[in-house]
Amino acid sequence: MEWLRISTSTELVRVATDEIVYVRADGNYSDLVLTNGKSRKMTFQLHFFDEVFQQLQNNMFTRVGRSLIVNRRYIHVINLTEQMLIFSGQQIKGDIKPVNVSREALRQLKELLENEKGADNG
Repeated sequence: MEWLRISTSTELVRVATDEIVYVRADGNYSDLVLTNGKSRKMTFQLHFFDEVFQQLQNNMFTRVGRSLIVNRRYIHVINLTEQMLIFSGQQIKGDIKPVNVSREALRQLKELLENEKGADNG
């Protein structure tokens, strides 16, 4: 298991990458949504998380459009018609609400997952 350490001038946040369901942009901030259903507002823009995730040994995170990074392990349904992404998995203990995403971003994500090599981990 890999850990994400996020340090600011006032706090250090440590979170296991397996506990991150998705990160969503919120202006100059980002909302980190965890498997327990809780959300934590972070004082970093989405590109910060994009760069940090790229450095992971087992990077399961994918940028979806301009405002979302998802953990592919928890993707349950990609619905192009309703433009919705639904998350599920054994580790998810909280209420993770479906996320609306643009049709084109979902189409690209669907294609990526369809072409992914190896067995599903989730």
